[in-house]
Amino acid sequence: MTTQIHPTALVDPDAQLGVDVVVGPYAVLGPRVKVDDRTQIGPHVVIDGVTSVGKDNIIAGQANLGGAPQDLSYRGEPTELEIGDSNTIREFVTINRGTVKGGGVTRIGSGCLFMACSHVAHDCDLQDKVILGNNVMLAGHVLVEKAANLSGGAGAHHFVTIGCYAYVGAMTRMVRDVPPYMIVEGHASRVRGVNLVGLQRGGLSSTSVAELRRIFKRMFRSGDPRRTVLEALGDVSEACPEVQHLVESMRNTEVGLKGRFRESMREEFTAMGVRRILEGAST
Repeated sequence: MTTQIHPTALVDPDAQLGVDVVVGPYAVLGPRVKVDDRTQIGPHVVIDGVTSVGKDNIIAGQANLGGAPQDLSYRGEPTELEIGDSNTIREFVTINRGTVKGGGVTRIGSGCLFMACSHVAHDCDLQDKVILGNNVMLAGHVLVEKAANLSGGAGAHHFVTIGCYAYVGAMTRMVRDVPPYMIVEGHASRVRGVNLVGLQRGGLSSTSVAELRRIFKRMFRSGDPRRTVLEALGDVSEACPEVQHLVESMRNTEVGLKGRFRESMREEFTAMGVRRILEGAST
């Protein structure tokens, strides 16, 4: 199969399309868009800005990718959106490109599922195999680690980190970092338990799961202050990698501004954006 562009689609002559790409009716692709092999673009999809889309993605109708960030500081800089391979992006999904102050790029990994009407704001970083349910809302600068699963209507505050293999219940409000491997739910969110189903599906060993359950009881059910528990745990370098990551994430949360570690990195993100976008554009 060769690349197919519907007669009603508007594809800028400077847009770059790989082999076997399908562009549906009334889709619009801007001049700085790159789409790799075998990606399917549905009807009325808009892909704009400096946006690269990898291989084997399925983009359903009316999605809008690479639109300008919804941020008053944006002044038309050539910020970017990078999307990996084999993602499914359903109807009316919106994914905005980055801002200079946020590092200059929004990143999407591979193998993700974005259900209808979910929104990924500027400068977010989503790793592989993330699932966003219908109407999930991610504010700017959010990090979602590998295989996290967010149910419908959940919302994340700016700069929140959502840990790997976390499961977020529907309509949950996330104003603090979400620990990896845990189930969180509520308004505001609370840790409810270990995401046993997600860990099983992810292929984690029974030993790692047992250790995570032990740490969960100590950290979230002992009644002791979080900082006290983290200090008592001490050096965890001999623990399994999952426990190491959980403890490191919780320590980062404790030192972060209002429980959001990435919010303490604002100056670093801005420096990255200046180097990537402003200085890069001048060379």
